[in-house]
Amino acid sequence: MSGFVSLVGAGPGDPELLTVRGLRRLREADLVLNDALVDGELLELAPKAQRFFVGKRAGRHSIEQADIHQLMIRAARRGQRVVRLKAGDPFVLGRGGEEAIALEEAGVAYEVVPGVSSALAAPALAGIPVTHRGIATGFVVVSGHAEAAYAPILDGIAPGAMTVVVLMGLAARAAIAARLVARGWSPATPAALIHGASRAGAITWIGTLEMLGEAAFVTELPAVIVIGDAVALADRIGAAARSEPAPAPARRRSTTV
Repeated sequence: MSGFVSLVGAGPGDPELLTVRGLRRLREADLVLNDALVDGELLELAPKAQRFFVGKRAGRHSIEQADIHQLMIRAARRGQRVVRLKAGDPFVLGRGGEEAIALEEAGVAYEVVPGVSSALAAPALAGIPVTHRGIATGFVVVSGHAEAAYAPILDGIAPGAMTVVVLMGLAARAAIAARLVARGWSPATPAALIHGASRAGAITWIGTLEMLGEAAFVTELPAVIVIGDAVALADRIGAAARSEPAPAPARRRSTTV
């Protein structure tokens, strides 16, 4: 019997932001291979599945990517329905493309189930539109994991030309801010640091580019950096973006201007 692999985007954390198809695949799954940033509540949506953590975190030993490929392939060849559950969207800085190629080359049937990327969800939940008429007509998403990844892109952006969204860039925030200022961005450019986005205990810091390197919170929640004039709109629409029709866990917001 032939199995099937679903590369599922888990979204930014809140189970209610998972797609309907993603939920269906979790309920049908025999095996779930989940990333480090996947919320535990999402795993409870796969009641009959064996769960195997394959996450990668900076500075910590983790399973090799090639081993993840083999886990998916072997399980599918045993006839299992496999969900590779990835935070955000599988194809946004998540190695989903590598996994799709590995499955394709192995002749394993698979699908991609898109998810809501934190690159879009985190700013939106903080009341920051990444594009806004008259302020920002485009945006760029970069990985802050390594200078070699973000430097060529940031160096090619005219100062203030678009909104910059940085994923996995918390440790590099001071270096990123300094790089942009050195290339002509105003130190007073609005900037935001969003911890946890859709999760309980989320924190949003809003300040300026020159202050970004000093912004810090004691939290293990993942962070998204947003830089650009559109960040200033959070003061006007942020409360509406965070409002909910039903009671929800309290969220803290720290604003520095």
